[in-house]
Amino acid sequence: MTAPVAPAQPQPSRADGERALFAREFLRSPLRTASLVPSSAALTARMVAGLPATGDPVVVELGPGTGVFTTAIAERLGGRGRQLAVEVNERLAAALRPRHPGVEVITGAAAELPRLLGERGIDGADAVVSGLPWTVYFDGPRPLAPILAEVLAPGGVLTQFSYPWTAWTPPARRQRAQLRAAFEEVLVTRTVWRNLPPALVYVARRPRPSSSPASAASTTVWEAATASSPSPDASPVSAPAAG
Repeated sequence: MTAPVAPAQPQPSRADGERALFAREFLRSPLRTASLVPSSAALTARMVAGLPATGDPVVVELGPGTGVFTTAIAERLGGRGRQLAVEVNERLAAALRPRHPGVEVITGAAAELPRLLGERGIDGADAVVSGLPWTVYFDGPRPLAPILAEVLAPGGVLTQFSYPWTAWTPPARRQRAQLRAAFEEVLVTRTVWRNLPPALVYVARRPRPSSSPASAASTTVWEAATASSPSPDASPVSAPAAG
């Protein structure tokens, strides 16, 4: 009599493994990992919407984590230009490299970006896609926003996601003040409800020259309604005072 065969146990998918890795790293260092779970497809699409559609751009991703934005950036570039991912967490960086052999994965801090790009012969980036938590904007000797403005080309764009429920906390207000001081135009997208937790995206353009006095009061700030919508259109509002 043939012995009964035990049913095969389902094997965890790569997505399950990525979520588990992301959660472990968040628990190890919650101040350096922006979320407990990777970003959704809806938020990812909003983050990469401003990448150049033509030419050979240099795109730098900060805090790639398990590579959700990395994959979307690579798909949008389609082999064009140069894609770099800067990750301070060596475990996450090591997991990212074999999955994205076409991406230059660098272990380092965002504050070191001018040096990291200079060592690779890159004068400036056409886009910076940041998945960093707001704490990183304040934990170095210099604020992070002007550093990012310095490495962007004049026509470059920075995207940074945040959460609407933290918008009026002092750290979030400081982050917005940094962006307004470093960029002449800051856009805030509609809330992406199809993300856990719901998120919004800051889109910063026209980096101020480092030699120019940065006046937050003169920055053009654009904000969209917080209702969910597939359209990223925004309407102008007056810039709130830095705080």
